[in-house]
Amino acid sequence: MKIHREGLGTIVLTALVLALLNVAVFYFLGQVPSLTWGFFIVSLILFLFIISFFRIPARDMAQDETLVISPCDGKVVVIEETFEPEYFKDKRLQVSIFMSPANVHVNRNPISGEVKLSQYHAGKYLVAWHPKSSTENERHTVVIGNGKTDILVRQIAGALARRIVNYLKAGQQVKQNEELGFIKFGSRVDIYLPVGTPVKVQLDQVVKGGQSIIAQLV
Repeated sequence: MKIHREGLGTIVLTALVLALLNVAVFYFLGQVPSLTWGFFIVSLILFLFIISFFRIPARDMAQDETLVISPCDGKVVVIEETFEPEYFKDKRLQVSIFMSPANVHVNRNPISGEVKLSQYHAGKYLVAWHPKSSTENERHTVVIGNGKTDILVRQIAGALARRIVNYLKAGQQVKQNEELGFIKFGSRVDIYLPVGTPVKVQLDQVVKGGQSIIAQLV
C-alpha cells in the first residue's frame, strides 16, 4: 500500500497539530493519566484514519477496451436515463457512485482515449446524494472519447468533500485506469453513457476503482 501525494501535506499537518495538542494535554492534565492516555488513543485513531484516507492499495487492474471500468471505489446509488445538460445536451444513461470517507479516493479513467473536455465548476456543497448535486455542487467534468463513443465522468464535491483535484487537460491522450484525479473526504462520481449501453452493475452494489466493470461498450 502507498500513500497518495495529495495527502502528504495533510498528514504532516495533522501529525504536528496532534503532537502539540498531546503535549498541551500532558502538561496541563498530566496528573490525570486516564485523560492524557485517552486523548492520546483518540489522537492515534484519528491520525491512522487520515493516513488510511489517502491510501492507494495494490490492485490488479482490469484492462479491456470494450468495457467501462469503475473510476472509483464506492456504492452504486443511481442507474437511470437522464438529460445531460453540459456537454451532450441530450439523454444519457447515468451511473452514480457514492464515495464514503472510508473509501479509497483515487479517481481513474474508465476508458482509454482523448480528453475532449476538462472543466471545473464552482458550486454548492449539498450532500452527495441530493438530486441537484450533479448540477449545483462544486464539480469537475471530464469527457473521454475513444473514437467509437464518448464517456463523461463528473467528480462531485459533497458536504464534507471541499476539494476536487483533476489531472486531465483537453487534448490529452489517457489510458484506462490511469489516475484521473482525487476527491478529499468522500463524495460522488457520475458516469454518463450512451442510452442503451449494457450496464453490468446494480443499485447498492459496492464497486472498486480500476477493477469493477460498470458497462459493456457496444
